[in-house]
Amino acid sequence: MSTTDMSERVAVTDAAATMVRQLTLQHGPLMFHQSGGCCDGSAPMCYPVGMFITGPSDVLLGSIDVGLDDPVEIYMSESQFEYWKYTHLTIDVVPGRGAGFSVEGPTGMRFLIRSRMLTESELADFGLD
Repeated sequence: MSTTDMSERVAVTDAAATMVRQLTLQHGPLMFHQSGGCCDGSAPMCYPVGMFITGPSDVLLGSIDVGLDDPVEIYMSESQFEYWKYTHLTIDVVPGRGAGFSVEGPTGMRFLIRSRMLTESELADFGLD
């Protein structure tokens, strides 16, 4: 279930996709906002759709397919995106407690971001070469 297409900025590990499916059963459709350092470092924060309101300064990075009817959208603030625009992000899940704001908090697991620099091909796809 891991998605890493050349034209995508975001992906998800199989373990994180499983967690998102489980959390969707409890909370309904979900979305992520990549935290910019407040509250929980730079963790991806997972919210029920509509609970976190994105604004005009948020960038839609893309979406992840976790095997549900609709893909899960991933956002980041525009100012933070300026620092991360050359980076591919993968949402993963590990044991631990993250911030209390993200829906996985009570599960004993926490989402985290694994990142890598975009390849030359990806840079070209995004017009960053």
